Amino acid sequence: MANIKQQKKRNLQNERNRARNTQVKSSIRTAAKKIVKNIESKEKTDVAMLQESLKIFIKTIDTAAGKGIIKKSTAARKKSRLARKVNAAVAANN
Repeated sequence: MANIKQQKKRNLQNERNRARNTQVKSSIRTAAKKIVKNIESKEKTDVAMLQESLKIFIKTIDTAAGKGIIKKSTAARKKSRLARKVNAAVAANN
C-alpha cells in the first residue's frame, strides 16, 4: 500500500479510470455482438435496423478511441470489419 499522499490519490484515480474503461469496452463488445447476432439470425434481417445499430456501434467506438480507451487503429479495424459484414448482409437481402 502506498504511503505517499500523491500516490494514494493516483491509486484512486487509476481504479476509477479502470472501472470506466472496462465498462466502455464492454459496451463496445455488446454493440458488436448485437450486430453480428442480427446478421446471423435465420429470419430476414431488417436493413434499417442493421444500419442503425452499426451507426450506434461506430459512435460508441469513436468516442472510446477519442478518449484513449482503445487505440484509433483498433477502432478503425473493428469498424471496417463490422461494416463489411453489414454491407454483405444488406447485399444478400436484396
